Amino acid sequence: MKQQNIRERWSSRTGFILVAAGAAAGLGNIWKFPYIVGENGGGAFVLVYLACILVVGLPIFMAELALGRLGARNVVDSFASIAAESGHSSRWTMIGWIGLLAVLIILSFYGVVGGWAFAYLATALQSLGSISEETTAPVEFAKAFNELAGDPVRSVVWQTAFMALTAAIVGSGVRAGIERLSRFLVPALFLLLGVMVICAAVTTGKFEAGFDFLFAPDFAQLDAEALLVALGHAFFTLGVGVGAMLTFGSYLPNGIGLVRASIFVVGLDTAMALLAGMAIFPIVFASGLEADAGPGLVFITMPIAFSGLPGGDILAVVFFAVLSFAALTSSPSLLEPIVAFVREKARVNRRSAAILAAALVWGLGLVQALSFSIWSDVAVFGKNLFELSTFTAISLLLPTGGILVALFAGWLVPARRMKDASGTQNLRLYWLWRICLRYVAPAGVAIVMLGGLFV
Repeated sequence: MKQQNIRERWSSRTGFILVAAGAAAGLGNIWKFPYIVGENGGGAFVLVYLACILVVGLPIFMAELALGRLGARNVVDSFASIAAESGHSSRWTMIGWIGLLAVLIILSFYGVVGGWAFAYLATALQSLGSISEETTAPVEFAKAFNELAGDPVRSVVWQTAFMALTAAIVGSGVRAGIERLSRFLVPALFLLLGVMVICAAVTTGKFEAGFDFLFAPDFAQLDAEALLVALGHAFFTLGVGVGAMLTFGSYLPNGIGLVRASIFVVGLDTAMALLAGMAIFPIVFASGLEADAGPGLVFITMPIAFSGLPGGDILAVVFFAVLSFAALTSSPSLLEPIVAFVREKARVNRRSAAILAAALVWGLGLVQALSFSIWSDVAVFGKNLFELSTFTAISLLLPTGGILVALFAGWLVPARRMKDASGTQNLRLYWLWRICLRYVAPAGVAIVMLGGLFV
């Protein structure tokens, strides 16, 4: 019996859209998007980012789904199968290996950050009724984060909890685990973000200022580095280049058209990022803090902001619940490509494959967690082990995988096969997609890669 006939399937287009949207949303929208908007001037950056999503992120996202549908196997064997059927070398399987390596490294440090989110949510719940501007100074929040990251026991315990929960979700199956979780968490994310936006509008008095900062473009604030950051985040936020969407595409029923589904996913992902900005910036401005606080915006600046607002302790719980939910909607998508590979190669059941894959990721994640404490003095090329891992995955492996996916889908796979896999009957739309895959997207990702190395 062929493997394609025994693969699990998403229950419906809605189920798949929620899964893919949850995978794309993740920490990137709640943690990274607001601070890079803050660092790069607001509205003009957002417009450039949206343009980059359309011409770079969306075409590669659709390509991965189409390749997954064509290959209907794990990420490595899918490229081997499609290359062979298209009359090309089996060396193209290197794209799958690059994706597996990237997703392994990314999830190893993602688990550490997800653990931090869990820890902050627990602290926020314990602090209900006790947070106030008078009792908690800004320096204490910075100290609290440094103590969490620098405590090897606490950091590893929370990382372990996060990875164990991720393994349990993936081990439960495509429908019973990943899809069921997404059907609950993705609507919950939008609901909680909506609550935060309303609270920001009602309690801060700075909602208009936050809205203008996010949506009123000032192109004088843009420079070459800002353009590069916008292009890079547009590519990375959708989770392409790691084999996650290719693996999800292999579970797609044939009746689901990729164009409409992809547009829905990208739309939900973008809406979540903008909602996060609408919730965060008014709170930051109301507290007299700076929007360009960098990566510390979530774990240091936001708690300071909550301490000075009416009902700030409740807002802190809601915010860190959003952050934890966002982390947990993405982590299964990062583990699933590894699980699919282990399951099909080792011929073990899904639960066993999930445990093995999660254990491997957890072991590598120890390096990331301990790079802030026991191994904080270890540096390679001037970077600690956490920074080295993020640089390797995000600046090297992801853009390399993205370029190769675009070139493989745009040049090597026959046009008719890609058209059939996409499910579209609109020839103009199809050829616009193919042109983006052949020329625009590879050029854009190459700029991201070179920028990550030299800017």
